[in-house]
Amino acid sequence: MLVAKKIIVRGRVQGVGFRYSTKIIADKLGIKGSVWNETDGSVHIEAQAESDAMSDFMAKISVSPSPYARVDSVNSKDIPVNEHLHRFRTL
Repeated sequence: MLVAKKIIVRGRVQGVGFRYSTKIIADKLGIKGSVWNETDGSVHIEAQAESDAMSDFMAKISVSPSPYARVDSVNSKDIPVNEHLHRFRTL
């Protein structure tokens, strides 16, 4: 089943390759969506994929895909699926 989530990651996640590393993981898992920095220092992700791939993605994000980052918290909520997404973008 296709699921979509809005994910907010807090910690040392800007300026340390977190978005780039997130994109690499998303591409490997077939995740569609985007990742971007927010002015409050957090990273926001909108992602959609089959539920198993999403579970793997969430697990990898939670432990930080970048060796230089530190994830303090990950919050997510379900959002509507967007059938028009075709790739994962870094904004």
